[in-house]
Amino acid sequence: MADKNWLSGWLKEANSEVPMINDTAVRIRAGIMLAIPLFMGFTLFEAIYGSSWVVTGNSVVDTYETDMSGRILYQVEAIRQTYDYSLQTIILFYGLFEMLVGMSTRTAILSPTIWVSKFLARYRAPDWKLLAPKRFAWSFGAFMISICLIFFNPDTFAEWVNFVARTDVLPTTVNYMPSWIPNVLVITCISFMWMEAVLGFCAGCALYKVAVKLGWVVEPCEACNALDFRTSKSSEN
Repeated sequence: MADKNWLSGWLKEANSEVPMINDTAVRIRAGIMLAIPLFMGFTLFEAIYGSSWVVTGNSVVDTYETDMSGRILYQVEAIRQTYDYSLQTIILFYGLFEMLVGMSTRTAILSPTIWVSKFLARYRAPDWKLLAPKRFAWSFGAFMISICLIFFNPDTFAEWVNFVARTDVLPTTVNYMPSWIPNVLVITCISFMWMEAVLGFCAGCALYKVAVKLGWVVEPCEACNALDFRTSKSSEN
């Protein structure tokens, strides 16, 4: 008795030796997941470029003095701005979960976005593509999410590293990661996911092709190592 393909519309065949997934559903999923880096982008903008102080109107007092430029000086009571990234951490962990479970045909069933995407793509003709390049792209996405998790939780990560190293390798009172790193990663993630969802261009798959040609990646299937991205659609037969 053949195994039932619970992810029909996402996977071409449940037990295929060369897994293939529906690129139409993949693009829809990328559009859904795009909400995560967009939210992180707004958070980073506020954290890095926003004001570090909170000043209430009742605490502002006119000193009746001016500076060298003639501007009026005020005396204020300000509170140092503190940020709670609990929500961002939960969202990033969910995004990491989505990246990881989508890489395997056995764990893809656990992904809510895959179920939603294949449902939304049910009236469109499937566009079957190899899973291997997508797996590589999602691995890259998982790496970027992990770096962002460290940026938002530097003290927790530092405590883990220091515990394993048995010494104070990383500081626990300051954010040791330069702000440009998560900024670049978020912009990259937004760009890649937008190109996937809107243009149908998988930047991670293109990087995979380069890695295969350079011999950095070797897949057990011949088709995975003989990719040709000049064709827009894979054969459905």
